[in-house]
Amino acid sequence: MFSIFAHSGNKYKPAFLSKYVSNRLGRLKMAFVYDAAYPWVKGGVEKRIFELGRRLSNRHEVHLFSLKWWGNEDRIDGIILHGIGEKRPLYSKGRRSLNEALYFSFKLLLGLKGSFDVIDSQVFPYLSCFSSEIRSFIGKSISVFTWHEVWDKYWFEYLGIMGLAGWVIERLVSKLPGKHIAVSQVTKRNLEKMGVNAYLIPNGIDFEKIQRVKASRESSDIIFAGRLIKEKNVNTLIESVKLLKEKNIDVKCIIIGDGPERRNLERLVEKLGLEKNIVFKGFLEDHDEVISYMKASKVFVLPSSREGFGIVALEANACGIPVITVKHDRNATCDLIKNGVNGFICNLSPKDISNVVLKAINRDMSEECRKIASNYDWNKIVKLYEKFLNEYV
Repeated sequence: MFSIFAHSGNKYKPAFLSKYVSNRLGRLKMAFVYDAAYPWVKGGVEKRIFELGRRLSNRHEVHLFSLKWWGNEDRIDGIILHGIGEKRPLYSKGRRSLNEALYFSFKLLLGLKGSFDVIDSQVFPYLSCFSSEIRSFIGKSISVFTWHEVWDKYWFEYLGIMGLAGWVIERLVSKLPGKHIAVSQVTKRNLEKMGVNAYLIPNGIDFEKIQRVKASRESSDIIFAGRLIKEKNVNTLIESVKLLKEKNIDVKCIIIGDGPERRNLERLVEKLGLEKNIVFKGFLEDHDEVISYMKASKVFVLPSSREGFGIVALEANACGIPVITVKHDRNATCDLIKNGVNGFICNLSPKDISNVVLKAINRDMSEECRKIASNYDWNKIVKLYEKFLNEYV
């Protein structure tokens, strides 16, 4: 497993931090492009734009072009908002909506107006990248494409033969002129296989804010937080709790999140007789509440086979709890975990997860967990972003 950690100096300091040098940027006018906006839509991509944008706005003029998720606001935390179309459902039948992607791409082509030094487009859902590139060419802006995942052959697993269209479009986006950013080592490596030289600027967390949140009064042994979709493999986590119970190890597991698999997962809990062991909290609007539950737990389990980064894993580490995740080529969280230090990486099976849970809940790894998580504070990540701008603008 490739390690993101440097081997000199601070042995748990990510290697990418060594790239930081002081920037000499003047004031820039820059635009982020994505079809959803935080805090109205709470996802990793939305959070990244918000956290980078509000910090960059202290020194630069920052704009966000998105569908109009907000009311009468014209800015948020220093970010100037541009609603270029009415909000539409992002998902259809549990998958990203093609109609929404086409709609946003069309509205962006007409609505991305103005002269910018930099236009940073989030690659997913792909079609908007072509609109951004056209507007960048017209306005003589620097094009930046931020990749959160590379799907490659997964397109065919996701859509069958129709995945060929997605595969081709992904390849076409990789050939667009401009600079490319990868948010994880997995994505960077996959882009390199496609012949794309990408600059690594990972996602981050608000480390200091997390430290100020108080632990919930409701404690647990195991916690999961995320969208309840098949790729998260929460069913495997549930089955691992069953194995622990069969060994007379009575654990409590809290599952936070919602999604198309929720009802199936609830039925599985009922079938296995785990109603007293597993509690579904649903989607929690207040993120601090999620953090409070993490702080009151012993281990965070993320059995996902597909993660573009894994912000939630860093948040769990920042709460002082180890993270258990699974080996998979598309699971970028593996690059955030140093086995036996801030968590464990195991095979995707109920037996392996249950064995590692026992190991994790009986070890105090809190100090190293927090130490590693602190390297990903957004204030450090924004310096990397400015260093990138300093090189290419």
